[in-house]
Amino acid sequence: MRAFLLLAVVFFLSSQVQSQQSATRSTARFAGGYHIDVKVTPLKNSWVYLYNYYGKYYQIADSARLNERSEGLFSGPKKLHGGIYLLVTDKKVRLCEVHIDKDQEFSIVADTSKPEQPVITGSPENTLYKEYSDFLGRVAPRLTELQQQFATAGTKEDSASIQKQISAGNKQLQDYRENIIRTQPESMLAAFFRTMKRPEVPEMPKKADGSLDSSYPFRYVQEHFWDDVDFADDRLVRTPAPIFESKLDDYFKYYVSPDADSIIKEVRYMLLYAREAKEMYRYLLARFTNKYMNPEIMGQDKVFVYLFENHYLKGDTSILTDKDKETVFKRGWSLIANQIGEPAPALDLVDSAGRSTPLYKLNAAYTLVVFWDPNCGHCKETVPRIDSIYRAKWKGLGMKVYAVNVDETTMKAWSEFIAKHDLYAWTHTYQPKAQRDEEAASGRPNFRQLYDVYKTPTLYLLDEQKRIIAKNLDISGFDEVLTAKEKNKPKK
Repeated sequence: MRAFLLLAVVFFLSSQVQSQQSATRSTARFAGGYHIDVKVTPLKNSWVYLYNYYGKYYQIADSARLNERSEGLFSGPKKLHGGIYLLVTDKKVRLCEVHIDKDQEFSIVADTSKPEQPVITGSPENTLYKEYSDFLGRVAPRLTELQQQFATAGTKEDSASIQKQISAGNKQLQDYRENIIRTQPESMLAAFFRTMKRPEVPEMPKKADGSLDSSYPFRYVQEHFWDDVDFADDRLVRTPAPIFESKLDDYFKYYVSPDADSIIKEVRYMLLYAREAKEMYRYLLARFTNKYMNPEIMGQDKVFVYLFENHYLKGDTSILTDKDKETVFKRGWSLIANQIGEPAPALDLVDSAGRSTPLYKLNAAYTLVVFWDPNCGHCKETVPRIDSIYRAKWKGLGMKVYAVNVDETTMKAWSEFIAKHDLYAWTHTYQPKAQRDEEAASGRPNFRQLYDVYKTPTLYLLDEQKRIIAKNLDISGFDEVLTAKEKNKPKK
C-alpha cells in the first residue's frame, strides 16, 4: 500500500510544476501582468529561472534568456502568486531570494560572484527584506558565537553571563520583527513574522486549592497557536518550510490528539477558513489528502474518508489530474466501508464444499478476518504464525478465524496448505467466479473493495457485534489490541 502514498505525495506537486514549466518565456511586456528586469553578470546568452518555494519543494515559475549584455526579462500576462522566489542559473546555482507581492514591476541586478548581494530596485517588499537581511547578518553570527561559548562554558557564572547575552540578542531580533509587524502590517514580511511566532505562555494560574495548573501551558499554546496566522493568505503557501509548513507539522504532532475525530475537527476548521483563498485551500487539501490517504497510524484513514466524502465526492476535484482523480476515488471507495468502529461489510462466501458461509453467522467474542493466497510468499510465512498465537492465546479469548482465499484458481494449493498446517480450526471460504461475476453485473462492490484487499495477507479484527476494532496491523499489534480490550472489559 505504500505505493499509493508515494503516488499521492508526487501527483499534486507534479501537476502544478508541469503547468508552471509551460509558462511563456517571453521578452514582451504585458499590461497588468508582471515585468521583472534581470541582469546577472557575467552570464551571457544563457537562461536564468525564477523558482518559488512550496514548503520543502520548489516550483519553476518562469525563465528568461540573458543577452550579450547579461540582461533579460521575466514577464507574463498575469501576476505571479505572492511568495518567496529564487533566482537560479541554468547550472542550477541559486543566486538570491526575491520577495514577490503586489508590486511586480522591478529590477534585479545580481553577480554570480556575490550571489547573496543582489540589488533590487522598485520593490518595497524587497527593500524591507534587504534591511532585515542586513540586520540579521549582524545579529545572527554573534548569537551563533555565543551558543558555541555556552556549550563550552567552564563555570556556572560564565554560563549565566553568556545566557544573558543570548537572551538579549534574541530579544533584539524579536523586537525588530515586532516593529515590522507594527509599522508595516500589510507587508509580506510582517505576515511571515506573524506566522513564525509561537505563543508565549503567561504566568501559570493556580487551581482553587492553591496548586499550580500544570496543564495550563499546553492548553494555552494549543488554543493560541494560530492566533496570528491568516489561513486566507495565499502568500504563505509559497514560502520555505520553516515559515508555515513546519508550524503546521508541529501543531498536528504536538497539539492535536492522534485520534481521527480530533484531526478531522482541525482539518475542517482550516479548510473552511481557507476556502476563499484558492492557493491555500488547494495546498491544505492536497497536503491532508497525501498525509491521511495511507497514514502511519491505524484509523487515521478516516480523515481521508472525511475529505473524500466532503470535498472530492462533492465535485471539489480541481487540484486533480484525470489520473490523480482515478487514484483518489479508487482509494476513497476502498476505505469508505471499512472504518474503525463501524460494522464490518457483510461477506457471504462459500466453503470448499460450496456451502454458503456468511461472516455474520460466526458467533464469537472476536473474529479475525484473514484475506490470503496460498501461493503468496508472505502469506506462507504469516498464516502459520497467526495460527500459532491463535491456538496459544486468542482462541482462549473467544476468537474465531474467518479466512478468505482471494484466488479461486488455487483450490488445490489452498487445500494442501490447510492440511499441511492443520488449519482446520479456522472457517475457510472463497468466492466462486460465478458469484463474483453476478456481483459485477449487478454493480455491487466485491470483497476486495469492501475490505481494501489489494495485498495479501490483509487482516481485520472484529468485536462481538462484528464492528471493526483493528486492521492492517502485524501480529503483535493485533495482540496488543486484544490485550487492551480484555483489560478494559467491565468486571462481571
